[in-house]
Amino acid sequence: MSQTLEQERRDLEEQRRQFAKEQEEFRRTVQWEEARMERERQLFEMKLRILEEELQKLAADKERFEQQRKFYERVDAFETQERGEGNVVRGEMFFIGVENKTSLKKRYKDLIKIYHPDNASGDKTTIQEINHEYERLCTAMQA
Repeated sequence: MSQTLEQERRDLEEQRRQFAKEQEEFRRTVQWEEARMERERQLFEMKLRILEEELQKLAADKERFEQQRKFYERVDAFETQERGEGNVVRGEMFFIGVENKTSLKKRYKDLIKIYHPDNASGDKTTIQEINHEYERLCTAMQA
């Protein structure tokens, strides 16, 4: 009986040590997890601060771009108002100084090369004005 009692005491002592070991391991795991959670919380707060700052910058940029857009709309409206007709130039202006059919034809070809819509400085309405004036002058010179 004393041997079984001694054996049980050793077993209990071993279980107590095992329990203490598991308890210490659990305590370290909890501490590690708490430290990890704190680091993640700090990282989250830092990211949130950065996002809030960037959002404020975007709002300021949006406001600045909106003001610039309004400014350029006013400038464009002013320039259009000064021109009166918009971008269309009267065809008569292209043929000032043309006195014969040969010079008329040469000037027409040169203007088509410059103002053709496929060119960078080309414009469909300007070409239409040039064509209309060319036809009018051709008819006038034939008569």
